[in-house]
Amino acid sequence: MTLKLKLFIVLLFTTSLGFAQNATLRGLVKDAYNNDPLPFVNIVIEGTNTGTTTNEDGEFIFEELEPGFIRLQLSSIGYENKLTEEINLSAVRSNYIEIAMKQKTTQLEEVQVTAGSFVRRGETPVSLRRIGIEQIEKGAGASRDLAKVLQSFPGVGAAVSFRNDLIVRGGGPSENRFFLDGIEIPVLNHFSTQGASGGAVGILNVDFIREVDFYSSAFPADRGGAMSSVFEFKQIDANKDKPSFKSTLGASEVSLSANTPLGEKTGGLFSVRRSYLQFLFDQIGLPFLPTFNDFQFRTKTRFDQKNELTLLGVGAIDEFKYNPSPDPTEENRYTLQYLPAYEQWNYTVGASFKHFMERNYYVLALSRSHLNNVISKYEDNEVDNPDKLLTDYTSDEIQNRLRFEIFSNPGEYTLKGGMNLESASYYNRTFARSFRDGREALIRYSSDLDFFQYGAFGSVSRKFLDEKLDVRAGVRFDANTYSDEMNNPFSQFSPRLTASYDLMPRVSVTFNSGRYFQLPAYTMMGYRDNDGQLVNKNNGLKYIHADHIVAGIEWTPNNYTRIGWRDF
Repeated sequence: MTLKLKLFIVLLFTTSLGFAQNATLRGLVKDAYNNDPLPFVNIVIEGTNTGTTTNEDGEFIFEELEPGFIRLQLSSIGYENKLTEEINLSAVRSNYIEIAMKQKTTQLEEVQVTAGSFVRRGETPVSLRRIGIEQIEKGAGASRDLAKVLQSFPGVGAAVSFRNDLIVRGGGPSENRFFLDGIEIPVLNHFSTQGASGGAVGILNVDFIREVDFYSSAFPADRGGAMSSVFEFKQIDANKDKPSFKSTLGASEVSLSANTPLGEKTGGLFSVRRSYLQFLFDQIGLPFLPTFNDFQFRTKTRFDQKNELTLLGVGAIDEFKYNPSPDPTEENRYTLQYLPAYEQWNYTVGASFKHFMERNYYVLALSRSHLNNVISKYEDNEVDNPDKLLTDYTSDEIQNRLRFEIFSNPGEYTLKGGMNLESASYYNRTFARSFRDGREALIRYSSDLDFFQYGAFGSVSRKFLDEKLDVRAGVRFDANTYSDEMNNPFSQFSPRLTASYDLMPRVSVTFNSGRYFQLPAYTMMGYRDNDGQLVNKNNGLKYIHADHIVAGIEWTPNNYTRIGWRDF
C-alpha cells in the first residue's frame, strides 16, 4: 500500500468520525428578577418533538444533537413563554447557556404554551430588532463582521463599502451607541474616526456573541446619549465543565480564543487577534501597510445565588505606516504624497455587580474607556528631517463611568430606574503647516478639557385589556458641568412613550415617540482660539437633540414569517 493511499484512508476515516460526532447542550433556567433556579420548566427544541424538563436545580441537558443552529421554547406555569435566539451547537466544544424567564403579571383564563419566532418587547415593540448568531454567521459578504451585518438591515446604510460607518435612518455615524453586556464601548471598529463610530474592521469576536438587540428608535430610558440607534451586544455564557480553545486563520488575520471555567464559581472568555494585512499589501505592492490587533475578555463570578460579578474588557492597537518602493508607480507616488501615517489604540474595561432580591434586582457598573490618536505627515515622507514636518497630531479621549440601575416587578407593573455619573477628559496637541496664496500658514494648537456628566432615568410599563395593550412610559434627564447652557438637567428633559395593541391574534399596531439628547463631539467642545478660549462654549454650545415619532403595523401569518410597515 502506497503512502498516498494510507494518508487518504486515514483522512477518510477521520472525516467520517467528524461527521458522526454529536453535540451536547447543558443549561440553567432561572427567574429574571430573583435569580432563583426554576424547576420543572418544559423545554422543546423549536420545530422538533425533542424536549426535556429542568431538574430541581433548574438545570437541563440535551444529548445526541446534530451540530448547527437551534432555538429553545420554554414554558412554565406562572411565567411568560420564552423563545431563545439561535444557539450555535458545536460538536468539538462544550455548549452551555443560562436562560432567564419573567413571571406573568396577569392571570389569563387560557394558558398558551407556544412562543412565536419573533421577539417583541414592551419598551420598543416597533423599533427593536434582535439579531441572532445565525444571521451574523451567514450574513452574505459580511465575513462575520458585526457592523457589516448590521448594514444589511432596513433603515441602516453606509457611507462607503470599505468602512463600517452605520447610518441609521439618515443620522450620522456619531449618533449610535454600543453596549457590551451593559458596559458602553465607544469604539466598535479598527481604524476608527475620532468622534464617530465607523472604521474598517470590527473589533468584537463573533464567537463570543450570543445575540444583538438593535434599537432604531424608542431607546430604553437607561440608554442615553443616542439619537439614531442603540446596539446591545450580549455574550455567551462560559463553559462550566471543561475548557475549549479555538484558533482561526482568516483571510486577513489570525486569532486564538478560549472558553473555560476558572474555578467552581467563575468562568471566562478570552480572545486575541492579529492581522497579517501588512504582508499581503506588501506583496501586491501597495504603498501603505495597515496592521490591527485586538483583545477581548469576560469573566463572570457567581458568589452565591444572589450575587454576581462580571469583569470585561475590549481593546485594539492599530498602525498605518508607509511602504515606499525604489520605483513607485504614479498612483502610488500620489498616494504617498497625501496619505498620513498614524497609530491608534483604545480600550474599555468594566465591572458590573448584580444583586438579586425577591422581586427585583440592581446593577452597579463601573467602566473606563480611552482612545488615543497619533497622526504625522512629513514632506516627501522624510521622517528623519524635523524641518519637513507638515502635521503632528496627538489626541486623547477618556471616560470614567459609574451607573446604578434597579429593576423591579412588584406585580402588574414593571419598573426601572437609576442614575449615572461620568468624568470626561479631552486632550489635543496639533502642529500643522500649510500653504495659502503662496504663503506658509503655521498652526500651533493645544487644548485640555475636563468636565463631569450626570443623569437620571426611570420607566414604568404595564399590560392592559387581557394583555392586548402594552404601554411603557419613560423619562430621562442629562446635564454636565461644561457650561451654563448644559448644566440644567431640565433643559435636557427626555420623555418617551410606547404603546402596542393586538388587533387580532397575529396582527398588532404600534406607536412610539420621544425626544433624545446627545452630547456634542469632544473635538467641538474642546476647540480653542489663539487666546486659549473655548470658542463653542462662549457661543452657547448646547446638547444636540432629535424628536422621533414612529408608527407601524405588523402581521405574523405564521411562526416563521413577519410582515411589517413602519413610518418614521
